Amino acid sequence: MNHGKLREEKTCLNCGHYVEERFCPHCGQENIESRQPFYFLFTHFIEDFTHYDGQFWRTIHYLFTRPGILTKEYLAGKRQLYVAPVKLYIFISFLTFFLPNILPHAKEEAEKPSHIKKETKAKNQKDISKNIVEDLQKGGVMSNEAANATQKALDTLKIEDGKEKTELFDSTFDPKEASIMHAYSMKQYDSILAKDDTGIYTIMRPIAGKVFELKEDGYSKNQIWEKYKENFIHTIPKALFVYLPIFAFFLWLFHNKKKWWYFDHGIFTLHYFSFLLLAILVFIVGEKIASFLPANSLLTLLYILACVGLGLYMTIYFFVAHHRVYETKKRISILKGSVLFIVNYIGLLLMFLALMYLSFIMLH
Repeated sequence: MNHGKLREEKTCLNCGHYVEERFCPHCGQENIESRQPFYFLFTHFIEDFTHYDGQFWRTIHYLFTRPGILTKEYLAGKRQLYVAPVKLYIFISFLTFFLPNILPHAKEEAEKPSHIKKETKAKNQKDISKNIVEDLQKGGVMSNEAANATQKALDTLKIEDGKEKTELFDSTFDPKEASIMHAYSMKQYDSILAKDDTGIYTIMRPIAGKVFELKEDGYSKNQIWEKYKENFIHTIPKALFVYLPIFAFFLWLFHNKKKWWYFDHGIFTLHYFSFLLLAILVFIVGEKIASFLPANSLLTLLYILACVGLGLYMTIYFFVAHHRVYETKKRISILKGSVLFIVNYIGLLLMFLALMYLSFIMLH
């Protein structure tokens, strides 16, 4: 990895001390030219994680294969060997929510001509019905007038395809007009709301208002769904970051307050969430690759088994890391770990439900 061109002068630009080799013995700054090629901005950023002593790769290796070790090492004061917890979390979070957007997906290409297939299918259905009516007419079963009337009725009949309803809003949207909860306008929605006793219409009112607002701005239901997905994905990293102190707080509640500081729980939380993000990244990249594989191939089966295995490992990982870091008896560790796992699972679930709701309302 290129570290930048060294300066001929031996005086540190930062503190003015004499520099014998590459780094200043007083402040630690590298004695390189103050102006470098443009690509140096990017190589220097990557170098922070993959530099000469293998700090980044050692950290990733320990994070993924040795649960809890990074936290123990950090709390023991061994901090120069590994990437700092906050820095690690931010970098992996960046990769997890940036890399998938630039990777291709086979299904994206396959979905483009879907409207052509639907039109072809509708045309075929119309031809079939026409042939049946003609056969009945030729056989003398139907008169000309009855045949014409029947054909007109069949032409206007809308045959629903059970597999066609795959989009988020297809259960509440009419194929031609945007509707939600059987309402086509906010005024109509409010009239239905006045008669509703379940409370569902009250909960869904902000969402309905946003749908009708976007519809008035010229957005189709597909465009609304795409905007929602984009908004939701961009909000996930922020939501996870907000949940970090909550996760650490639950750890603090369940452990000795004198032995373990809230800071210690924060380090454990950062490492655990970094692992979860890394596992999610593996899932996403694997799904992108698997989209190009044949549907019923051996490789697809192996991919499914790998996903199941990784999912189980993500669950076991927490218990192993928790036991190693807090060094309690196995039974107590399993009991505390189980309660913490369930509590945080419910907490994360509620947070994501709220996030899904708010992400839709904040669409613009």
